[in-house]
Amino acid sequence: MMKTTFKMSALALVMGVSAVMSAPAMAQSSAPVQCPGYEKGKTQLVGERAGKKVQKAFEAYNEDRVEEALQILYDTDTSDDFDKAYVSRFIGNLLAAKDDEGDNALKYLTSAVEPKVLNDTEHSQTLKLLGDLSLREENYKDAIKWYQSWMDFTCKEDADVYVRMAQAYFETKQLDKVIEPAEKAIALYEKPNKNPYVLQLQSYYQRKMYPETVKVAETLVNKFPETPAWWTQLGVFYMLVENYSDALATMEIAYNAGYLEKESQFKNLAQLYSTNGIPYQAAKILEKHVDKGDIKKDAQMMRSIANSYHQAKNYDIAANYYGKAGQLSSDPDDFQKQGTLLLVAEDYKGAISALDKALERGADEEGKIHFSMMEANFYLGNFKKAWDHVQLAKKEKSMRRNALAWEPYIKEKAKNRGIKI
Repeated sequence: MMKTTFKMSALALVMGVSAVMSAPAMAQSSAPVQCPGYEKGKTQLVGERAGKKVQKAFEAYNEDRVEEALQILYDTDTSDDFDKAYVSRFIGNLLAAKDDEGDNALKYLTSAVEPKVLNDTEHSQTLKLLGDLSLREENYKDAIKWYQSWMDFTCKEDADVYVRMAQAYFETKQLDKVIEPAEKAIALYEKPNKNPYVLQLQSYYQRKMYPETVKVAETLVNKFPETPAWWTQLGVFYMLVENYSDALATMEIAYNAGYLEKESQFKNLAQLYSTNGIPYQAAKILEKHVDKGDIKKDAQMMRSIANSYHQAKNYDIAANYYGKAGQLSSDPDDFQKQGTLLLVAEDYKGAISALDKALERGADEEGKIHFSMMEANFYLGNFKKAWDHVQLAKKEKSMRRNALAWEPYIKEKAKNRGIKI
């Protein structure tokens, strides 16, 4: 959370706005309270004795001698309730500007507003400052209390205050209470502000209210289309509600705009192409970003590319990637898949080579591999080798029927070629 910096104008800090504005029009435009029937009361001023001290503190503050100003105020004798509240407010304002004096600032500011003797402008400003300072000090429940007190006292609405209240509700895990102040802030901002939307998004998302999350994410994309994060998040949220077509459309826009940068984002886009029945494009995306170094080149990624090409019926390219996976992993399954696909692609020599590697590495499905090697050798006209492999294949129970069916066929073809088996 970003910390709030407190720096009031010198006159407002010491005297209060109503005490220093001489023009009636200006005073009316800055009315501290807007409640129906409100009548401004008589402005109180600091007593003469305390006033001299306050003036000296003001002069020291104005010359950036803050510590001296504080010491003058600490030493000020305040017997009158208004004088005491006024000086406490001044001290609290000065301390609020220091990062390590938050607790003390809150103590002085609270003592300034509790008697309710300050002029309306000063009281109003102090209530809001208490909210801001409580938020900065992560006293979130107090922040909510003080912001509500400010609204109750002034009958005013402020977009920033509503955002801060929503943030405080979020920080205290009162997620359902985030929505209303965020909505009010949205309505009050003249220019769209992302913060209340983000708070709503997080509130819905953390409560697993995904359809509502999607609606807020759509609004963020429409209001702030230049922000890459909203596009990629919207794509993910569409996936959560299984709206894969809109997820793909969104991620494609983000990709074409250059908004995708992370490995996970490229993988998500590829997955969406596969889910939407476009496996060839999934393979091309993965392939491109592996080559560029955006995606780590490992055995699992080679398998993913191979699988996408396989789904796209590009058997020879798929086989090549299974071979790359095997080179990285030495997993016999990778070479078996490579060999099987090369067989489908009618690259019989390549199939035999790959299947040999699978056997050398201790493949589990030896019967299936021997059957595939039988087919490859048969189509190459190597009938003796085909016969040898079919004998080995039929030793495995699951392959026995198929192997027996091929035996007479191999014999017949060999005989026609004058080859004795």
